[in-house]
Amino acid sequence: MPVEFIGMIGTRNASELHSPTVSITGGSIDLNYVRNFAKVHEDGGFDRVLVGYSSTGPDGFNVVSYVAAATERLKFLLAHRPGFVSPSLAARKLATLDHFSNGRVAVHIITGGSDAEQQRDGDWLDHDTRYRRTDEYLDVVRRVWTSQEPFDYEGEFYQFKGAFSDVKPLQQPHIPIYFGGASGAAVGVGAKHSNVYAFWGEPIAAIKQRIAEVKAAAPPGKDLRFSISLRPILGETEAKAWEKAHYILSRINEIRGQAPAVPEAVGSLRLLDFAKEREIHDKRLWTPIAAATGARGNTTALVGTPEQVAESLFDYYKAGVTTLLIRGFDPVEDAIAYGRDVIPLVRQEVQRLERQTATVA
Repeated sequence: MPVEFIGMIGTRNASELHSPTVSITGGSIDLNYVRNFAKVHEDGGFDRVLVGYSSTGPDGFNVVSYVAAATERLKFLLAHRPGFVSPSLAARKLATLDHFSNGRVAVHIITGGSDAEQQRDGDWLDHDTRYRRTDEYLDVVRRVWTSQEPFDYEGEFYQFKGAFSDVKPLQQPHIPIYFGGASGAAVGVGAKHSNVYAFWGEPIAAIKQRIAEVKAAAPPGKDLRFSISLRPILGETEAKAWEKAHYILSRINEIRGQAPAVPEAVGSLRLLDFAKEREIHDKRLWTPIAAATGARGNTTALVGTPEQVAESLFDYYKAGVTTLLIRGFDPVEDAIAYGRDVIPLVRQEVQRLERQTATVA
């Protein structure tokens, strides 16, 4: 199966190196930066870019609409948190965006692992209840996308009479659904609804186990793909890569000044557990930045030369991961380096493996 590369764009220059409160998913809007950041990914051979979500950040629908008009080939993964927009309206908004982007939109469902994040937008449901709501939400969204007749829906959280949309997605049968969540409550919902189930950067053995768990929870015969998110740190030599990695860690510790709070999200807690076990897993999965930041989001790194990092990414591909989300700590410069030095090497190895498989078959 072909490999998919996803980057991540924000609306201003931001990363963990700038301040403890600066996030790529929040803050002000620099139109030139957004446009150029998207073009860097398109020119670098990325398939998609993730447009993230936070309770204080810019609206992702508008960000995608803007960068879709500024690009030609690049696709978009729009992070969306169920519960704040009616699912019938969200379905129409996404279908409309799919047309105006010429079929380049996918949606990444993030139910939410932080009570504080949810409460900023007025949501007081507990963690597991939020996932029950997400299940209903996606039931409705998919029916609005695919139903040729108005329908009624009676659920715990949503009730509709005569729900229908004249606008259907350009992509058929519907817009691709990506899904993130590491808890037991998440697995059943994600396995049921998603096309791509997303993991943070865990060791390969753990990823294999999680793939098996999600597949076991999926409806019989469902074709599921899997994604992993990592933060490659590159150097001309392995020594220079590690020098850069330790500088990044020291800079993060310097600007944070205090130990991070314990996160609520199960995925974050898993990364912290791996960080406690050891600093390096597998060949070069480096965990101290996750420990330093409270593992809030994509915070585990692959450290090495472009060839070494490409080898490790290919190891995840061989383990069953076909979507690789990679972003750096110097967002624009790292995206340029990934497109130039890493992505071609991984694609080359994937093509070589596909040829070998075809020959054996």
